[in-house]
Amino acid sequence: MIGVDIGTTSTKAVLFEENGKITAQANQGYPLHTPSPSVAEQDPEQILNAVFHTISAVMKDSAVRPDSVLFLSFSSAMHSVIAVDHAGHPLTPCITWADNRSAAAAARLRDELGGHELYLRTGTPIHPMSPLTKLMWLGEEQPELFRQTYKFISIKEYIFAKLFGEYVIDYSIASSTGMFNLEQLDWDAEALHIAGITAERLSKLVPTTQIMQGLLPGMAEQLGLLPSTPFIVGATDGVLSNLGVGAIKPGVVAATIGTSGAIRTVVDRPLTDPKGRIFCYALTEKHWVIGGPVNNGGLLFRWVRDEFAASEVETAKRLGIDPYEVLTRIADQVPPGSNGLLFHPYLTGERAPLWNPDARGSFFGLTMNHHKEHMIRSVLEGVIFNMYTVLLAMEEQIGRPAKIHATGGFARSSLWRQMMADIFDQEVVIPESFESSCLGAVVLGLYATGRTDSFDIVFSMIGSTHQHQPVEEHARVYKQLLPIYISVFRSLESQYHAIAEFQREQAGE
Repeated sequence: MIGVDIGTTSTKAVLFEENGKITAQANQGYPLHTPSPSVAEQDPEQILNAVFHTISAVMKDSAVRPDSVLFLSFSSAMHSVIAVDHAGHPLTPCITWADNRSAAAAARLRDELGGHELYLRTGTPIHPMSPLTKLMWLGEEQPELFRQTYKFISIKEYIFAKLFGEYVIDYSIASSTGMFNLEQLDWDAEALHIAGITAERLSKLVPTTQIMQGLLPGMAEQLGLLPSTPFIVGATDGVLSNLGVGAIKPGVVAATIGTSGAIRTVVDRPLTDPKGRIFCYALTEKHWVIGGPVNNGGLLFRWVRDEFAASEVETAKRLGIDPYEVLTRIADQVPPGSNGLLFHPYLTGERAPLWNPDARGSFFGLTMNHHKEHMIRSVLEGVIFNMYTVLLAMEEQIGRPAKIHATGGFARSSLWRQMMADIFDQEVVIPESFESSCLGAVVLGLYATGRTDSFDIVFSMIGSTHQHQPVEEHARVYKQLLPIYISVFRSLESQYHAIAEFQREQAGE
């Protein structure tokens, strides 16, 4: 079974045996083009090539026979938009979730066009990440291109069209567009009207369990597969990550920190928030995932490495160890709370809990007694603080969670894992598989192909690598700092807009 995860920074393909053992895996990265603060685009052809490369690589590396592959199942990042012509050629780059050029359209949708009522039907918070707001912006800013467009699609739809010659969108990706009615499992008429399109300019809606067969000529040979190999359309990376870490029971919450991050839990029916703070996306017709995404996760640790830690990177090279290991050792020398230094991690604006593309990062509480190590630790703490504020919003809907399952690149750091346990003041369990979205995809594939009648099979495919209990003394410190952390970002809302406007003017946007 091959799980493919089309992510923001790379595509991964992982070949699993039915017991969950990983036989082979491949990863290929691609750039995110950010020529100005509001732009975040990618080349769809580079992503398509990465998908082809990683699938063919795991087939070659594993040396499995093509007829022994049960299926491929797909996970994908959400909220991307590509305009294509009748021939399937891109008219735009892949406009990613991180692109904020539709901020004004999102504000108008929220303030003038009944955005909150639309959110309650579609489950997608009003924010520039939403494809609905991207279509509003494209229609206003590039009307001729908008008219020429045959279909508006996501990156996964683009790849499936290249493989099978058909435009399909699964309920999960559709539920993250802001245009999908959660109760009707169909496009929302008012949302389409606001976007300025008809349903014919979007892809055909299919369940996440939809099986596609009959690859276009030449594709099977290029991938090392049989033309008849089943492809499961699959779902979004977020909902499949929940499935891949076994966070599918009531009260079990998955916390993921990769490049960005999210907190999610599975419910049995569509559920939205009267205050509009959390999303609701489909896994299947019987499984829905609610939660909140954050823009700023592991990418901030990379920012620290690149901007603050040239000497530490050199030290790591000399010692032959990972630079992040050196940085976490430095941060571990500082007590919890970083001696009163707080970091608000909004370097790329923020989705949950602020839903404010103009939010900006800041250190608060700096004194002459703070040094580089305090700043490093406060960045790591700030990411977790922000995640915890999302969980507080979720708790109003589901109550206090029974268990936290954590995954993503951050889970490789014992310091960061313990921070989560201390700030959340709860046990944090880390499952064995770091590739949770790929594992979730293959579990969905087993379900789609009738090899299991329950997602519970995932519990036989994952183990528990680490368990962290909160340290009472640490948790007490963080509880003192949390109200200060929250009051600072609430009080800066108008200042966020003012400084973002200044930055856009300086960038000539």
